[in-house]
Amino acid sequence: MASAPKLVPHPEVEPSVGFMQPTLPSLDEVMEVYRDVYRGGVISNGQLVERLERALAERLRVGHCVAVSSCTSGLILLMKTLGLRGEVILPAFTSFATGEAILWNGLTPVFADCQADTWNIDPIDVTHRLTPLTAAILGVHMYGNPVEVRSLQTIAKDARVKLLFDAAHAFGSSLSGRPIGGFGDAEVFSLAPTKILVAGEGGIITTNDAALALRLRAARNCGDLGAYNPVLCGLNARMSEFHAALALNGLAMVEEKVKRHNKIAAEYQRLLAGIPGVSFQSVRHRNVSNYKDFSIHLTSSLCGWAAQDLCTELKRRGVPTKRCFQPPLHKQKIFAGLHTRFDRPLFVAEWISEGIVSLPIYPSLRNEDVHSIAGTIREVLHAR
Repeated sequence: MASAPKLVPHPEVEPSVGFMQPTLPSLDEVMEVYRDVYRGGVISNGQLVERLERALAERLRVGHCVAVSSCTSGLILLMKTLGLRGEVILPAFTSFATGEAILWNGLTPVFADCQADTWNIDPIDVTHRLTPLTAAILGVHMYGNPVEVRSLQTIAKDARVKLLFDAAHAFGSSLSGRPIGGFGDAEVFSLAPTKILVAGEGGIITTNDAALALRLRAARNCGDLGAYNPVLCGLNARMSEFHAALALNGLAMVEEKVKRHNKIAAEYQRLLAGIPGVSFQSVRHRNVSNYKDFSIHLTSSLCGWAAQDLCTELKRRGVPTKRCFQPPLHKQKIFAGLHTRFDRPLFVAEWISEGIVSLPIYPSLRNEDVHSIAGTIREVLHAR
């Protein structure tokens, strides 16, 4: 790994911008929706949750939408409800929550490599990870960038395994004009504060399978459909009415948020283009990424900087960054040893993770702040 070039020391600067700032609807508007429900006393998994589910099903053009307490609980319950046994193939470059949902079900994560341009799971590599024990393929729309759904659909169909998507980042993204949410057997979104649609905390499971949706509704209520006689082993993963009210009031903001994130991403790319060793995530033609996150990739041998060293220097200069996600899953403690039986390496996932630097992106981030951040990065990288 390359070390940082010597620079003239200066004191650490207080950040002028935050790494992330959620854009929320007016609290008065949220309370206007929530007030009657609060007075009625049904403040969890009630009429507002049902309204949110209907609104999201219509928006995402999907048959069924099941609200849950988080994307992670949604993934856990989805795999439990499907009765999966054996192995689940997922990208090595993703959030640890994706892999943890697999472990919670007593399943074995099988890590696949990623594409060097999209940073998503590589369908070709997936075919090499299939075994008689494979129960499902779990794709991830990294940073909101749609994965190669059609290729994965063909692979899953031929292998007769389930196809699931971690769409935590992807609300507002689309694949060839079709909203993310209606692909595979099911997709699971996050409505956490860092996401495009915010419920405070919460998640959404989308599917076109009516029977699966019914079982998921039981699963989020400790397996009970209302008869006080559980039909499966579930969890308390209900969404509260307040969280639903917040999400309902945020729906009208989604399109403008996605447009703003795309403008910021385009400006970062314009300002940072041409720097040796700096590259960006590629979005396939006709696809739309919501750019829930914006990251650059550093090839240290070309730019003279290791990603962590750049983050440290940028912090000194008042620019907040993160490493989403480093290290890759197969190098994290709770997944240690799970990759050892596979001979195929994960070179691309490791390369992506090693060089990743995530930059501030949110609708209220000012144009001058984007220019300042990019200018600071250019200044640091040119100081050789």
